[in-house]
Amino acid sequence: MSNVSYYTEEGLKKLKNELAHLEQVERPRVSQEIADARDKGDLSENAEYHAAKEEQSLLETKIAKLKNVVANARIIDESQLDLSKILIHSIVKIKNTVNGMEFTYTLVADSESDVRNGKLSVNSPIGKGLLGKKVGDIAEIQVPNGIMKFEVMEISR
Repeated sequence: MSNVSYYTEEGLKKLKNELAHLEQVERPRVSQEIADARDKGDLSENAEYHAAKEEQSLLETKIAKLKNVVANARIIDESQLDLSKILIHSIVKIKNTVNGMEFTYTLVADSESDVRNGKLSVNSPIGKGLLGKKVGDIAEIQVPNGIMKFEVMEISR
């Protein structure tokens, strides 16, 4: 099952660099660890060998998943986006209608999300609740603690 995700050029480059690092640096390192552990004798009781094989399995799974993400990634042309409503890569300023706190987030793909740096996944509950909203709209978003209401204050790119 393929899920198309939209990225900035910078975000996609970061994914490709991570994939290259895993394939060209981490994979040979793990293979060398397996070879070194194999040289130490009886494999049935060699914890170092089994740990290296487990690490290899996890690494190969991560590489396969990342290859799938990169294969289904699309670069979004931000110049073609509708600036009147919230879409992926929108920078939004929202205000909690209950306590008046204001937040500014950039809506991004899952792999680019970093809440501490103001990058919110479009697939998060708040990200999903904001998509399609316009300035002045109230987004009622279901979160684990109940329903939160945010007023859309500003949208930019």
